[in-house]
Amino acid sequence: MTMQFPELARQVAEDGAVSADEILALRQLGWGDGQISAAEAEAIFAINRQIAQPSVQWVDFFVEALGEYVLNGTPPRGYVDDAETEWLIGALDHDGRLESMAELELLVRVMERATNVPDRLKHYALRQVETAVLTGTGPTRDGGELSDSHITTAECRLVRRMIFASGGHGPAAVTRYDAEMLFRLKDETLGEANAAEWDQLFVDGVANYLKGFQLHNAQLSHARAKELESFIADSRPSVGRFMGAMAREVPQVRNHFGKVFGKNASATRYFEAEAAGNLVTDDEDAWLEKMIDADGEVDDLERALLARIAAGD
Repeated sequence: MTMQFPELARQVAEDGAVSADEILALRQLGWGDGQISAAEAEAIFAINRQIAQPSVQWVDFFVEALGEYVLNGTPPRGYVDDAETEWLIGALDHDGRLESMAELELLVRVMERATNVPDRLKHYALRQVETAVLTGTGPTRDGGELSDSHITTAECRLVRRMIFASGGHGPAAVTRYDAEMLFRLKDETLGEANAAEWDQLFVDGVANYLKGFQLHNAQLSHARAKELESFIADSRPSVGRFMGAMAREVPQVRNHFGKVFGKNASATRYFEAEAAGNLVTDDEDAWLEKMIDADGEVDDLERALLARIAAGD
């Protein structure tokens, strides 16, 4: 890292702005060696805290640079470990709340792009998105608006990105954590002038949890991914001989793979689980009844949800 990063941070602190030329210089400095360092990441956060009105160009750089640092700064790529989680939450939450759309976008970007993250970050991200939808105001990165009085189209997009994030509680699937957030958002905004997309998002999201198919082991842990990556990178003769033998025995492996590794049995269990996912279990039914009964009445969105489930869609 050169001294230009901290020097720029001091300059921004004086005038509260960063120019397009300065952003370009930061891009060239940051990726000059192919990666963002820890010191550079700290400096970028420091600059962001001083910008009074961040431009789209700054938000793009902030999200891209720090997303690269968190997700790919250490192996295995695409994973966030416990130390990185603590650093990210500490940087975002240094004064108890997210300061800007740039920080919210960074958090959602990490969750979208990650293969997996620790549970602490999953819960934190979901909570921050819920807070942004209920209390946030001002423009978003894509030109929409956050509102503290109703759910906007931009907020619907934000929620959808979060509940289907690959690094979330259930990759590409809605979990109970996500569904309960949808219920809380619904209860807080009933009767408001919500975006037309909200009704569909609520029904689709909760129905996905109740009738969707989820594999509990869909995400590898950081430790397991690191172990497998080390194995693949191991060039010792014993590993080489094993991989070579596997390659030579491809026809036999193909014919006997199921017998050796239990493919047929696991495939059967997979399809059974998939079919079971289309049914609302007793536990899910009890959960749904509890959520609907929480306020003592059945509202229009809950009726729409019940109709969707009854229709079997």
